[in-house]
Amino acid sequence: MDNVPHDLLARDGANPLRRLSLEQLRRRTSMKWRTYPPDVLPLWVAEMDVPLAEPVAEAITEAVSLGDTGYPAGTAYAEALAGFARKRWSWDGLAVERTTIVPDVMLGIVEMLKLLSAPGDPVIVNCPVYPPFYPFVGNLDRPVVEAPLGPDLRIDCDALEDAFRRSARGAKRPVFLLCSPHNPTGTVHTAAELTRVARLAREHGVRVVADEIHAPITAAGASFVPFLSLPGAENGLSLMSASKAWNLAGLKAALAVAGPEAADDLARTPEEVGHGPSHLGVIAHTAALRDGGPWLDALLSGLDDNRRLLAALLAEHLPQIAYAPSQGTFLAWLDCRGLGLGSDPAEVFLRRGRVALSSGSDFGTGGEGFVRLNLATAPEVITEAVRRMASAMT
Repeated sequence: MDNVPHDLLARDGANPLRRLSLEQLRRRTSMKWRTYPPDVLPLWVAEMDVPLAEPVAEAITEAVSLGDTGYPAGTAYAEALAGFARKRWSWDGLAVERTTIVPDVMLGIVEMLKLLSAPGDPVIVNCPVYPPFYPFVGNLDRPVVEAPLGPDLRIDCDALEDAFRRSARGAKRPVFLLCSPHNPTGTVHTAAELTRVARLAREHGVRVVADEIHAPITAAGASFVPFLSLPGAENGLSLMSASKAWNLAGLKAALAVAGPEAADDLARTPEEVGHGPSHLGVIAHTAALRDGGPWLDALLSGLDDNRRLLAALLAEHLPQIAYAPSQGTFLAWLDCRGLGLGSDPAEVFLRRGRVALSSGSDFGTGGEGFVRLNLATAPEVITEAVRRMASAMT
């Protein structure tokens, strides 16, 4: 990263992606910055190179000054999420009384799967998909059934229905683990697509658990649709969090949300699950959802710029890589099969170019030959990353 001009990374008005210097970022002790040696440019794990949103920092600082570091209580987080959903997604159906706090989205998914299924019951996923789905589901003794995305990286409803049909045989209680917006592709599912998913799930007796952690992060012109807002999804469950949109992964807290017909299921969540979230996490997430809108808007604008920048850089320096700017998340899914680097191009880019990307093969069937690149950084870092990737080809 020493080739990236430090002054260009330091300041750019409101854009959170331009406000931290390399020196500041290198002082971080989180996974993104400590997994690889200092000469590696880290664009892999889903952490953002941003400072905390001011309302979040203020809320945490006030809590610490008061010694407010006890156990979480109340419904402020759920109320803030409901308000955010009304404002951002025009959704009035997020009922505070049909929510429960969970430690984070993945652990919340685990608890929802325990409520809806038993060991041996299949869990359907749209691969390639977020890698932790596989081990977390496997550790519950539920087999993963893959329903691959279509060539356009959208839900293939024929493949999904086939997976539903196969999974629902006998006395099984299958669950569809929906990733929306989709990670790693960044696809934002449409209302029509999700409505069809809900209908198919009803027809085949499949329950739906939606991972909607990236919901606030959409590109200009794209609209996120909450799964539970759609007809037929009334018996669904969703996991939501401010974690990704405001870079709060280290401040643990998330919400499980139930549709009207799933309220009784959610009510069976064991009490100890609510002991896992951090009180400071709840405070931070609540502040983000309630007061962090302007900061989020600045971030979304910066991400739009970075999507365009990456497309232009790849077209100029690595035209063999196929990339379509995504509608959601801060992740880029790059098809590197045209480079002839084998099944794991991320390994080559790391070894030869000293840039760390996520290996596509970790995302299940359909991921070989791809890499995932984290766009939530300064444009100069993206420029340097592409330069390094191109140099790895010489």
